[in-house]
Amino acid sequence: MNTKELSLHHLIRKPKTQTEKAPLLIMLHGYGSDENDLFSFAEELPDELFVISVKAPYAMQPYGNAWYAIHWDNQNGKFSDDEQAKESREKIAGFMDEAIEAYNLNAENVTLLGFSQGSILSYAVALSYPEKVKNIVALSGYINKEIIKPGFEKNDFSKLSFYCSHGSQDQVIPVEWARKTKPVLDDLNIENSYSEFPVGHGVAPQNFFELREWLKKRI
Repeated sequence: MNTKELSLHHLIRKPKTQTEKAPLLIMLHGYGSDENDLFSFAEELPDELFVISVKAPYAMQPYGNAWYAIHWDNQNGKFSDDEQAKESREKIAGFMDEAIEAYNLNAENVTLLGFSQGSILSYAVALSYPEKVKNIVALSGYINKEIIKPGFEKNDFSKLSFYCSHGSQDQVIPVEWARKTKPVLDDLNIENSYSEFPVGHGVAPQNFFELREWLKKRI
């Protein structure tokens, strides 16, 4: 697995079917995890994809990484470090450009696949920079408008498609938060689908099969 020295540490799975410029799928893991987590899906994804699983930039103790800190205090309970999240949004957007150049990939056919925190960042990157992304697979996340570039509503979203899913028994990110996603995307006239599965904070097998079929039609 030869990975080039880019701004974010990552793993790659090269396409099983060679094309001149392969479509790119970037995986963004959740809070406290790392680049190996979602990479276990890579072998099951469409053969033509060049898959990159990225490690989030903020190391946690004793192990794992995060795209941004989550703080706990007595006043607000749990809250996200939105400034760190914005920095990660920019790091991901920059990394996408680097990877496309370094691996000679198709800039017109880029998919983001994020879980939990990675899903929240996928929404933020795609809605801030819709020209950089074609497909978004957002698993167990939600839209945080505070970390999207101001004025994003005026962007051209005509090329974007979202696949969103959530566990109806999720104890980490309430399903009510995820249910607000579709109305936001509908208001922006973005093609999207939303599915729920009877699981907690994770990806059910039928969830994976559904997103894989969705992807096959769009890459």
